[in-house]
Amino acid sequence: MAVTKFTQEIKVKVSSKRLFKAFATDPYTTLPKILPNFIKSVEIIHGDGGAGTIRQTNFADGAPHSYMKHKIEHLDAENHVAKYSLIEGAVLGDKIEKIYYDQKYEDTSDGGCIVKIAGEYHTKGNFQVPEEDIKAGKDEALQSVKHVEEILLAHPDICA
Repeated sequence: MAVTKFTQEIKVKVSSKRLFKAFATDPYTTLPKILPNFIKSVEIIHGDGGAGTIRQTNFADGAPHSYMKHKIEHLDAENHVAKYSLIEGAVLGDKIEKIYYDQKYEDTSDGGCIVKIAGEYHTKGNFQVPEEDIKAGKDEALQSVKHVEEILLAHPDICA
């Protein structure tokens, strides 16, 4: 198994508390509500929402993927840290075993936050993830975060 690491930082104009709630602690109601054309549902398959939980995101018709399953490795709501692995879904293909994410949401002095992502592609055999695939994954993450930011800015009551 080979491991390919990557990092990413995304600056947003929403507090870490609100963005963390949208993506980590309350995606079950928040994401389908604010992204109905992209996310059909987010469901707990196993667990209570904390470490060890298996969560499935079901995408709307026309999305690039039909679903993805994540295993929550660690969730720290007080410090806005989420660690999880993408363990099932078309994005993994037949050459990637899992993608591990370590996300930290840090407040900035202007009332926004920076999402710091450290990730690892765990591949099968000696497969090396092409740079363009890593870039595509980062672009998708950036678009998702920016879209949620836009909605949260327009609706201060959501994830307040």
